[in-house]
Amino acid sequence: MQLDPATLLVVSAATTFLVGTLFMASWRQAPDSPVLAYWGAAHLLGAVGSTGLALRNQIPDLVSVALANAVVLAAYGLIWSGVRSFEHREPRAGVAMAGALGWCVLCLIPAFNGSIEARIVYASAVAALYCGGATAEIWRGRAERLASRFAAATILALHGAFYLVRIPATLLAPPQPGLSPLASPWVAILCFITLMFSIASAFTFMALVKERAEREQRIAASTDALTGVRNRRAFATAAEDAMRAHRDAALLLFDLDRFKAVNDRYGHGVGDAVLVGFCAMATTLLPREALLGRMGGEEFACLLPGVSPAEALARAEELRQTFAQLKVPELPALRVSVSIGIAQARPGIAFEALMQRADAALYAAKNGGRDRISVADPAAIRAA
Repeated sequence: MQLDPATLLVVSAATTFLVGTLFMASWRQAPDSPVLAYWGAAHLLGAVGSTGLALRNQIPDLVSVALANAVVLAAYGLIWSGVRSFEHREPRAGVAMAGALGWCVLCLIPAFNGSIEARIVYASAVAALYCGGATAEIWRGRAERLASRFAAATILALHGAFYLVRIPATLLAPPQPGLSPLASPWVAILCFITLMFSIASAFTFMALVKERAEREQRIAASTDALTGVRNRRAFATAAEDAMRAHRDAALLLFDLDRFKAVNDRYGHGVGDAVLVGFCAMATTLLPREALLGRMGGEEFACLLPGVSPAEALARAEELRQTFAQLKVPELPALRVSVSIGIAQARPGIAFEALMQRADAALYAAKNGGRDRISVADPAAIRAA
């Protein structure tokens, strides 16, 4: 069965237009996601360009060749910009429009404008570059684990690969003189590939935006809004998992000394800054595998997986001394300190029981004069 390339172009344009409209409608519902606007504009431009190409020989070549192809190349540039926006990078509109502007300039040169091979090679190269660039941007962001990221990168890479293959194919088997460009089998293939790309990109790009929103919601639900560390529930869950994976673990409970007095004297803004400063300091000094969480108010907890009692005590002492040295030049009278309770996990002990032992040690540290460390089982450290 043979399909008329012009008909395929119209179908491809209609599908791309619907996809662009879908992106724009989604952007209206989520205006804080500009990536949807980029992708929507790209598909709408692609639909306009495809319509112009389908009207070849029915409208002036200035529109169906020069302008239509420029619009299509601009659409690929916007797809690349949209991917950069999704990855929180500058969209760089100038680079996105460079391919289309280069096309317009070259079309002013008679030798280029009269050579269908040169036009195909240039347009294919630009489209491949934008698709390849978008693929690279998606891949660079793989540290953010999104289920549809690999699918999106694959779709963009395959689409770019098609344009790369088209370049040597055109040079080895140039279009026959005198035949309408729409009669080339490559046009039918291009229409089919573009149609599949529009549909696949709609699913994958929408899925990426949805997956990121869900991920951010999960992070927000498990993160303390002020300090950025885990909240109580998230810390308890992570600590329980870590205790199951490691035989040795130590739990450190922190309580910032006389914190209410800091709030009363300097205000809650300074008090919040002290909390944030403590977490920043702890995150810097603690090992990467350590789990840090805010239990509430000025109380924090840290689970150190796979450490001995002596190492846990050394880590706690480093934190205590460093925090006590915190100075704010604008508030020379401000003094801060922290009391710490330590409990070492034992085989079979539940997290809540470990918390109770660490809490008792913290209570002892505060009763002992504050700015000190108390260990739930001192004998374990002497033995170590």
